[in-house]
Amino acid sequence: MKILFASDHAGFELKKELLLYAEELGYTIEDMGPSAFDEGDDYPDFIKRVAKKIAQKPEENRGVVIGGSGQGEAMTANRFPHVRAAVFYGPALPQNPIDIDGKTSTDPFENVRLSRIHNDANVLSIGARFADKETAKKAMRIWLETQFYGEERHARRINKIDS
Repeated sequence: MKILFASDHAGFELKKELLLYAEELGYTIEDMGPSAFDEGDDYPDFIKRVAKKIAQKPEENRGVVIGGSGQGEAMTANRFPHVRAAVFYGPALPQNPIDIDGKTSTDPFENVRLSRIHNDANVLSIGARFADKETAKKAMRIWLETQFYGEERHARRINKIDS
């Protein structure tokens, strides 16, 4: 699996950190831009590169995109077929304990896991103005290591999104 990275100016520095970390974790990576900081860049130009590659080969690629809030980046990515981007701002405690496989979880990173377990998200969109470097690294590692469960109800819902 290849991990594709892109950002805007607000996420540029965090992208560099996450690229190195993903490489340290043993993943094959590709930087889809930008290659230099430019305060005037437009995130769709870079996020589209990631989304197009994932749309072409969703089983072979995943993406990590980083922007100020992560919202515009996710919106851009989600316009492409077979791309399912989830936004991460930072740890969030569930209002009610979450039941996963008969276990109750109050893990503040459970939202990242659930994006993979239930939604088979193939793009993680990180809000650089909300998640510091260590938090973003932890979220990305959890997201990359978490597998889609493939339960019929979740697969059915994903097929409805993709059709």
